[in-house]
Amino acid sequence: MTLSFLTGAAAALSPDWITFGVLKFMSSGSVAGSFALSLTLLSECNPERKRNALLILTSTVFLSCNGVMAVIAIPVLPLKFSYYIPALGIHFNSWRLLNLIFCSPCAISAFGLLFAFESPKYFMSVGKEDEALKVLRSMYVINNKKSGEEYPVKSLILNEDDAPDAVKGFWASIVVQTTPLFKPPLLKNTILISIIFVIVFICINPFMVWMPYIVDGFIRSVQRGEPGLTFCQRIRATQNITRSIDEEMDNKCALNEFAMTMVFGIGIILAVANTIVSILVNYVKKKTLLITVQVLCGAAGLLVNSTSLWYLSAIFFIVFLSGVINFGFMSTFSVDVFPTYVKAMAVCLTLMVGRGSAVFGINLLKAMLNTNCEAAFYMFGSIALVGACLQFLLPGSKPIQRKCPEP
Repeated sequence: MTLSFLTGAAAALSPDWITFGVLKFMSSGSVAGSFALSLTLLSECNPERKRNALLILTSTVFLSCNGVMAVIAIPVLPLKFSYYIPALGIHFNSWRLLNLIFCSPCAISAFGLLFAFESPKYFMSVGKEDEALKVLRSMYVINNKKSGEEYPVKSLILNEDDAPDAVKGFWASIVVQTTPLFKPPLLKNTILISIIFVIVFICINPFMVWMPYIVDGFIRSVQRGEPGLTFCQRIRATQNITRSIDEEMDNKCALNEFAMTMVFGIGIILAVANTIVSILVNYVKKKTLLITVQVLCGAAGLLVNSTSLWYLSAIFFIVFLSGVINFGFMSTFSVDVFPTYVKAMAVCLTLMVGRGSAVFGINLLKAMLNTNCEAAFYMFGSIALVGACLQFLLPGSKPIQRKCPEP
């Protein structure tokens, strides 16, 4: 029997700091190249009909982890200890411990990846059909609890006629994978997806990074019972409160515990919303869902400061943050549009451009929260709506072939 990868018939096997520590981990971890590569590997080791849902679900894990990180920070940051380490010239204290806790899953995942399979589509794109068959056979054994000798597939077809011949050498491989992205017919999609990634990340990622600070200021104002204030006015009211030096020293490494609990709650709400979207993608076109989420996000950003009802402001803020769901959506377009031999480079490049721009947005938002908070929401909300217009230019979903070819 000959198996075409276009059918997606391969059986699924999913391999996979005050709060500076939190913020630094959230920002630096999101730029890590391993995230983009894992999306590519996940997409190429699962059936095409399940690919979009699985890629979107990666955002569910990301959002849940953000909430869990806030909960972990509550008991760890207030710890009062400091041990000097002469060899490193540093004092080991609570926020350094928090960073170590946050980094430990990285070590665990690195160990786990030792047991992950390489992408069979990658093997096929470099002319290693025997290796691809070996991986698929191993997946078959694990998923079906049967002998590898019972695996019916004997040969493979990649269905990508433009794949280049196998190349040798690191730089030659970089050139072969990069240059096609900047030439027709892939150039248009490379530019379009990169621009949309910039808009999605520059609008939402800064608010995700500064969410503990924003929620802390907002919740403190609500707890003081201050009436008739908009979302940004509550944040400024908290900033303008003067505290005694002793109080400042006692709280310099802690945030409002209720606020951090709210960060956890927001993370879980967004994770649940993302999970619902991953189910809807099987029934609604993902381009339609992408644009819908982006429009709701932009509109909510413009409305955050339109009311003095604190609970309504909070709802608008959470809906605005829901734009983070489109992180996963955009990744599905990257893995669908680009052929296998440039897919890993394309996903990494477009994600790098988007997440790199978020660094500018993070610093810009920090300055605007101190000077003109309202303008920040109006500006980022408007940019999000511009992104929704550009998303109409994205290619539609390809029809999924569910039948295997004749033997």
